[in-house]
Amino acid sequence: MGKQLHDNICEEHLFSSIFNKHAKDLHNFLYYKFGDLLNPKDKVQEAFIKLWENCAKVSPDKAKSFVFTTANNLMLNEAAHQKVVLKHQQTKPKTYTNENPEFLMQETEYNDKLQKALSNLTDAQREAFMMNRVEGKRFKEIAEILDISTKAVEKRIYGALEKLRKDIKEL
Repeated sequence: MGKQLHDNICEEHLFSSIFNKHAKDLHNFLYYKFGDLLNPKDKVQEAFIKLWENCAKVSPDKAKSFVFTTANNLMLNEAAHQKVVLKHQQTKPKTYTNENPEFLMQETEYNDKLQKALSNLTDAQREAFMMNRVEGKRFKEIAEILDISTKAVEKRIYGALEKLRKDIKEL
């Protein structure tokens, strides 16, 4: 390998290019792992703020790892906080709709089946499955994001599909 041109990321154009390259993938990773309730967009921003604050200590080749680890830790802290908040809060669903009641009942039943089936997947299977089926990422892209082999991604997704088919039929 050649000599590295930069030993840190304190230059605005370098930091900006790292942000543009990794922000969307980081958001999707957090969204698929933790859901939308914990504000993954905010955690992405906070992770990049922490990266900027520590720019002199982080080399460009370690920046991706830094922001992914930082954002993951921020989400874990937020999840712990939300457990406390949820004990003291109830969410009221909307009380009106324009759909017919039969359709709403079927939709609710299927959504419950799907959510239950998704919750029965392992974290690894759910992450890989959601990245592939919802985001449309290819196995190679998922492997790079999760830092695993392409075969491992294939195994996770096919295992998830098999389990989802089985679980949804049983329900």
